[in-house]
Amino acid sequence: MRRLNWICALFWIVILLCAGCSDGADGGASGGSAGDEGSLRVLFAGSLIIPFAQLEEEFEAVHPDVEVNMEGHGSIQAIRIVGDLHEEADLVITADHQLIPMLLYGTKDPDSGLPYAEWNVIFATNRMALAYSPESAYADEVNADNWIEVINREGVRLGCSDPRIDANGYRVLMTVKLAEYYYDRPGLFSEIFGGVFRVPVRSAETDTGALITVPEILETKSGSHIVLRPYSVSLLPLLKSGEIDYAFEYESVAKQHGLEYISLPPEIDLSDQAYADTYAAVTVKLDFQRYASVKPEFRGDPIRYGATIPSNARDPEASELLLAFLLGPEGQRIMADNYQPMIMPAPADNFNDLPESIKAFCTPAD
Repeated sequence: MRRLNWICALFWIVILLCAGCSDGADGGASGGSAGDEGSLRVLFAGSLIIPFAQLEEEFEAVHPDVEVNMEGHGSIQAIRIVGDLHEEADLVITADHQLIPMLLYGTKDPDSGLPYAEWNVIFATNRMALAYSPESAYADEVNADNWIEVINREGVRLGCSDPRIDANGYRVLMTVKLAEYYYDRPGLFSEIFGGVFRVPVRSAETDTGALITVPEILETKSGSHIVLRPYSVSLLPLLKSGEIDYAFEYESVAKQHGLEYISLPPEIDLSDQAYADTYAAVTVKLDFQRYASVKPEFRGDPIRYGATIPSNARDPEASELLLAFLLGPEGQRIMADNYQPMIMPAPADNFNDLPESIKAFCTPAD
């Protein structure tokens, strides 16, 4: 099995996140770059950095005439680059498949008048986990039964990604609220996130479940036990260095980086379709409208990754080649080697609109 060591992994994190660096709190792409001319520009969820580094290398070996320019982003940020900044992209891949129909189907390219997307391939899944290192506080005693108490102990620092730009970030909030219900721990959400931010993140009970509201300005107070970073993968160096003790990550990411992790019950880890109704009891609302394309409200749902080729792709044929490579035997092997679960055949929204070369790997979504 091909495995990237930590130094190589960190290299890719730095390179790819720099390619998708943010313009402040908005998390937009810097400089308006649309990628190198003549190359495929792929905007993808940062949790896929390790498998996509391998995917790029192997694809280019088979197709030496195609240069792939990979950019790792938070999923909301990836959508924004196309839907709000109107930049060209050849392939968009998000960690939340719902973002594509929600935010790109109804948004039109001002040059062509076409919607930026009309179909969506749901090709991978994941689960939320609590990652840590051997150097983390209480690493020798934390387990699936006591993790809630451990992360709330004095001096323990917990890493979370920004829910305003990263799907993992709003899923962290959902997971903690679901844990409050599952473990029958009223007030757990407030124990972890209360008094942490200068403008509070609030949780309120409604007729349909919990509504978590994230303010436009999200800054932690000095001395807070919560450490906020733009992307979940940007927390990994902090875990390795001991600057934080725990971080909510996708299980695949924890495995790729050789981290210790606590597996969470399926009722709260957002992995199992059988608990879709349970997850849907929690909604995260972003209390602002910073992005024209982003409807700032997300309901709990099983984790499913989505992929589409935008209507403004510069090279649709090469984009189809790359997506077919990802969905085909080579891509399935690469993803399996890197602990990233796939869904095969991949359910596809608006199946009849798919390119013919992609239909072979898909099935119509329910």
